[in-house]
Amino acid sequence: MFDIGIGEIMILAVLGLLIFGPERLPKAAADAGRLARQLREMASGAKRDLADSAGLDMSEAMESVRSIGDLHPRKLAAGLFTDDEPADAKPAKTESDSSPATRPVFDPDAT
Repeated sequence: MFDIGIGEIMILAVLGLLIFGPERLPKAAADAGRLARQLREMASGAKRDLADSAGLDMSEAMESVRSIGDLHPRKLAAGLFTDDEPADAKPAKTESDSSPATRPVFDPDAT
């Protein structure tokens, strides 16, 4: 969600230590975590209330969002490189497979 590296976390920790001091820093961190949890609960409650009042089925909307996520370029590229055939499936025979005259001649000197 946030693009924060270890360096930024260390800087924030040092700033928090300087601002709050070692005695009040644990309480401030706990208060910040509690506030974040309350905000998350309020947002999900508001979303649920809006969906109920509008008569929307959010599961269908979330499924369509997930299906759109399958169109991400990385997932499409990964789909190109994966083998979708089962391992026990045999390739279909072609006419060239049945006639031994059209097969290339094995050359032991080529390898």
